[in-house]
Amino acid sequence: MQIPVSSEAEEYRDERWQREGTRQVESAHDAERFIERVGFAYCLTDARRPGPSLYVAVCGRRDAIMPRNVQKDPEASHTWRLKDEIVRRGRVYYGKLAGARTLFIAPRMIRYFHAICGMRRADEPRRLSRAAQAILRVLRREWEMATADLRQGAGIPDRAKFTRALDELQAAMLVVPGEVYYQPKFTYVWTLAVGRFPDELRRRLARQTAVREIARCFLANAGMTVPGELARVTGLPRWEAGLGNRALVKEGFATMPSRGVYVLRGGGADDPPMQVRESEG
Repeated sequence: MQIPVSSEAEEYRDERWQREGTRQVESAHDAERFIERVGFAYCLTDARRPGPSLYVAVCGRRDAIMPRNVQKDPEASHTWRLKDEIVRRGRVYYGKLAGARTLFIAPRMIRYFHAICGMRRADEPRRLSRAAQAILRVLRREWEMATADLRQGAGIPDRAKFTRALDELQAAMLVVPGEVYYQPKFTYVWTLAVGRFPDELRRRLARQTAVREIARCFLANAGMTVPGELARVTGLPRWEAGLGNRALVKEGFATMPSRGVYVLRGGGADDPPMQVRESEG
């Protein structure tokens, strides 16, 4: 049986994830501030998936559900336009990581996700498909290219194969969309991730440290986490997400009132001001 999130934690998330009508995200600047505060967020997920979401923050309500016809939904359309502007501004990382999870990542969190998802150049011939390597060779020579030109330059006529290869490169945090155009037709302009975030992507750190800091970031903004939630939000294996949470307990950042349940310990100088009651974990 799934352990429910306590009512106190839900209210805490309302404030931190901006699921309140008085704190809706309206502009790209608002969106960037939201992403910086929560550390990482989905783009178009709704109340049915855990974790912070730009769409939910645009809606400003906890129970926001994405309609089937998103093209005619003003909140979904506004979120999509904000996404495009955020991509153009280039101050926040945006890409499709493993498991088709398209995330916004605040600059302060990029190195931690890179430690989990990134790939050393020496490992590329072994871990990347030939199509992905071909795309990467073109981008390292040209730096940025629109989708159709990049597909032609890489010599990949099959669109599905090209899309899968781009997904590989995004999952490895090697390539990101750098611009989006709608005229004369819709296209992304692709660029090297290291070109936009050189400092964050050139630093190496231990995976164990990265897992702990991703767990800290989520818990600081969620108030509590229930079994499997951190893994579902981040794509980490459940056992590894558990190690990250238990590391927070060991250092006193969190408590574990029951198996798999972790609660933010309030009151510290660096902790958010609200303490979630453990009795309902």
